[in-house]
Amino acid sequence: MIEVEGLARHFRVSHRDAGLGSSLKALLHRRYELVRAVDDVSFRIDDGEVVGFLGPNGAGKTTTLKCLAGLLYPTHGTVRVLGFTPNERRAEFLSRITFVMGQRNQLFWDLPTIESLRVNQAIYRIGDTQFKESLDELVDLLGLEPLLTKQVRMLSLGERMRCELAAGLLHRPDVLFLDEPTLGLDVRGQGAVRSFIAEYNQRHGATVLLTSHYMADVTSLAKRVVLIDHGVLRYDGDLADLVEQAAPFRLVTVTLSDPVESGVFAGYGEVIESDGTHAVMRVPRAATRDVASRLLAELPVVDVSIEEPSIEDTMRTVFDQRATDAVSVDAARE
Repeated sequence: MIEVEGLARHFRVSHRDAGLGSSLKALLHRRYELVRAVDDVSFRIDDGEVVGFLGPNGAGKTTTLKCLAGLLYPTHGTVRVLGFTPNERRAEFLSRITFVMGQRNQLFWDLPTIESLRVNQAIYRIGDTQFKESLDELVDLLGLEPLLTKQVRMLSLGERMRCELAAGLLHRPDVLFLDEPTLGLDVRGQGAVRSFIAEYNQRHGATVLLTSHYMADVTSLAKRVVLIDHGVLRYDGDLADLVEQAAPFRLVTVTLSDPVESGVFAGYGEVIESDGTHAVMRVPRAATRDVASRLLAELPVVDVSIEEPSIEDTMRTVFDQRATDAVSVDAARE
């Protein structure tokens, strides 16, 4: 469904200092910097896959999606989506994809939601029968019934995001590019959007490439992730394998009935916090069971729990490590 080979997208960005003198100087001589937003990225996504596309701010995620959707021309490399070259912008291609951005509004601000959906019906030349079927399905899955007659400007952020998804999926696309679809939503709104994306994927077998800074979006929808940083592909594979590589430990929390010296806990793992009767420790995954058994046998334990580190902390570790590796590689090249 999606084939990316050696994709690169570079921009020339002008720079000037503050002040009138710098402004006048820039009229005659501009300073430019070459920004490699995406650089030699390759991956493939099969029919029906849901893939998380991850990276810190400025990593090149949205630029890559824009190349896949045909909004930007690649500087180098090739991109094929559904067998088409996206930047040719052929009608047959555009009618089979959608690109929903959480920070962009495609609905008409002063019109009721249903009128915006009618405009999309005309743009995609959707017949009345298919329009009704698609609308009924989307209204049911996204709970849109009370929102259809409201002006878009009167919708809350969560309501508008659900309507944006409906507008982008009326024509039942085969490929979904979703850029921060839960941006700014509360926990309930995020859950509703996640459930909808999963249901749509199951009903129609759509291929989904999803970016999000909310890791719960990715963990609940995608088993595979593609990690990009500084425009370069850093990882492509199973999310669980990435987490295990980045966090080869579990968190063991123990509460005691009687206080002990804080140094005692160091014999069981790396102590993160301790106050004598309560401690949290990092313990290698393979040693977790043995450490828990020793704690119960050797200390006056009231409660002990074993947890995975939070996915947010794990991904922060991944990003930090990959950034360090990238700097080391660049330094070695120089």
